[in-house]
Amino acid sequence: MEIAEHSALLLEDAATAITPAVVVPQDHGHGEGKPRDPARQTQIPISKITNEKNSVGLEPLQQLLIRVAPGAVQITGNGKSQVLQSECLGCGHPAPKPVLMSADTALVAAINRLRQDRNAVILAHYYQEPEIQDIADFVGDSLELSRKAASTDADVIVFCGVHFMAETAKILSPEKTVVLPDLEAGCSLADDCPADEFARFRAEHPDHFVVSYINCTAAVKAQSDLICTSSNAVDLVNQLPADQPVLFAPDQNLGRWVQQQSGRELTLWPGRCIVHETFSEEAVLALKHEHPGAEVIAHPECQQNLLDLADFIGSTSKLLNYAEQSSCNSFIVLTEPGILHQMQQRVPEKTLLDVPGIDGCSCNACPYMRLNTLEKLKACLETLTPAIEMDESMRLKAMKPMQRMLEMSR
Repeated sequence: MEIAEHSALLLEDAATAITPAVVVPQDHGHGEGKPRDPARQTQIPISKITNEKNSVGLEPLQQLLIRVAPGAVQITGNGKSQVLQSECLGCGHPAPKPVLMSADTALVAAINRLRQDRNAVILAHYYQEPEIQDIADFVGDSLELSRKAASTDADVIVFCGVHFMAETAKILSPEKTVVLPDLEAGCSLADDCPADEFARFRAEHPDHFVVSYINCTAAVKAQSDLICTSSNAVDLVNQLPADQPVLFAPDQNLGRWVQQQSGRELTLWPGRCIVHETFSEEAVLALKHEHPGAEVIAHPECQQNLLDLADFIGSTSKLLNYAEQSSCNSFIVLTEPGILHQMQQRVPEKTLLDVPGIDGCSCNACPYMRLNTLEKLKACLETLTPAIEMDESMRLKAMKPMQRMLEMSR
């Protein structure tokens, strides 16, 4: 049995005594598991390890949480551990199998304690790292998460996503403390639509009804007549009077797709998402050639040349549902690769292929989403900072078009 470097080994079924056993350090990082010098090997009794902070070239061995001795644990300097089976404590039964836990075990435990102490709910967007998705109470799209959090009795919302998402949670839950693990976790699309410039753009089109994609700042939401998501944008635009001019912001690619699907002429703000702008058409064609049976599924924030290659276009949640319901066994996925974690859990038997960027590397992970870490999650639960603050007049203005969306979506 092997565990990765910096891992902790936690053995099942706590016992009150420890049988004699030894930890044998090997090579201290030199070579691949063979002793550098057998004469220099040190044998450290496990009973001693539990009382002293000895190290064998890796992490201090106090991180080995030994509750039952399985015999001997052999630690190698290249970060591998082998459990040598023995009998259990004086009973003659086989030793219990060890449970392998990552180095983040203590960190996760601390987060769980803080979550309970703070009466907090942890939200993770689909584009977060897998370890953050796995610890979250809810995983989903931004609006769905904010609505779920608002329906709980939590005092604290930890939004593992980007800044505009945490703002949305605050708009819907003003009485709750909303924190974001890293305040620098912004959004290229939201940043591409500064509120002051958007105000000038609106002034140039005074007769237009303003529909804003939810991926925008609270200040832009406050200037909008209606908020939409990538799931409901087409339906909402179709409900507007046919003679009503419409200004759509901030994503021009989503706007073009809504325009095509609705048959409406839209005035588009020229914003874009850096993740969905970097996919390579050549890479998609190459993957289609290598996997002729695979279907291409794409988020509508992708550029038109990529949407033209897609078998299915939809929001993140719709892509998930399609992969689950489709009879196809392989998919080329054109959206942020964080979604693959949830897809793999739902359809473990299917093949999921992410698409490299224009430069040929797999660099389509959102750099802002990746700023959030478990360490930062723990820190924000400890300090309740950085917290999202919002002027109440701004919140009410931003809430109005969101309420209209919810009313029109019923």
